[in-house]
Amino acid sequence: MHFVKSKLAHLFLFCSFIVLFLFPYANVQAYANEEMKPLNIAHRGASGYAPEHTMVSYQLGDDMGADYIEIDLQLTKDGHLIAFHDETLDRTTTGSGKVSNHTLKEIKELDAGSWFNKAYPAYAKEEYKNEKVPTLDEILSHFGSNKKYYIETKGFDINNKMEKKLLASLEKHGLLEKDKLKDKHIIIQSFNKFSLLSIKKMNSDIPLVRLLAQNASGWRADLELNIIKRYAMGVGLNYKHVDASYIAKARALGLEIHPYTVNESEDMERLLDWGVTGIFSNYPDRLQKAINEH
Repeated sequence: MHFVKSKLAHLFLFCSFIVLFLFPYANVQAYANEEMKPLNIAHRGASGYAPEHTMVSYQLGDDMGADYIEIDLQLTKDGHLIAFHDETLDRTTTGSGKVSNHTLKEIKELDAGSWFNKAYPAYAKEEYKNEKVPTLDEILSHFGSNKKYYIETKGFDINNKMEKKLLASLEKHGLLEKDKLKDKHIIIQSFNKFSLLSIKKMNSDIPLVRLLAQNASGWRADLELNIIKRYAMGVGLNYKHVDASYIAKARALGLEIHPYTVNESEDMERLLDWGVTGIFSNYPDRLQKAINEH
C-alpha cells in the first residue's frame, strides 16, 4: 500500500510539473511564434487580381488575410493626398500627364479600372470599369483605425508638404495614438531618406522603413545598415537583390526586412527560409498560404 501511495505521489508531482512549467512554456512559445510571424503586405492591395490602388483592390487584400494594406501617395495640384503609384496618370487611368498638374476633381473623373481588364483579361471583371482613384482619407475612413497601413511617401519637397499632410490625416483618423503606434498600425516607408527623417522629427514614434532599389554588399552593406538603423526600424528592397547573408546582417542589427514584390510561391518560400520578417506581394492569398505552410 505504501508503495502504491509513493507511486501516486510521484505521478502527482510529475503532472504538476507538466501543468506548471510545460503548459505556460507552450503558451509563451505560441506568443513568440505569433510575434515572429512574417508580415503579409498587400502590395497596392491585391493588385494581382484587381486594379491597383483602388478600393476594390484594398478590400480584396483585406479579405485575403493581409496584415497590411500598402498605399503609395501622390499629391494633387490642389493639395490632396491620393493613393497612386506613378507620377503620371497614363498607365492606370484614362487621363494623362503628371498627377501634380491635376486637381482632385479632375482625377476623380477618370476611369482607374478598365486598364486592368485589358492588361489582365484572366482576372477581368465588369465591375472594375470606372473604378475611382481614392484619397488617403477615404481609405482610412473606410477601413478604420483598427486596420494596419503600410504607407509610402513619394517624391521630394523641401517643405515636406506630403509628410505634413500625411501626419495630419493619420492624426485625424486616430492612428497616431500611443496604442496604435505601439501595435504598428502605421508603417511609413520611402526611398527618400530625408522624407523619413522629416517624419521622425515630427513624430519619433512612427515606425519607419527605408526602401532601397539595390542593397550594397560586403562592408558597404554593414555600413549602410548601421546608418539605416539610426532612423528606421527596417529595410525594404527588391527581393531579387537580397540573399541569406544580407538578411542575416539586417536581422543581427535588429532590423526588420521586407522584400518587394514577391509573387511566386517558390520565391516566397526561399525568403521565408532565409528569415525575412515580411513580404510584399500582389497575391496576398498566395503569400498567406506560403506563410501558413512555413
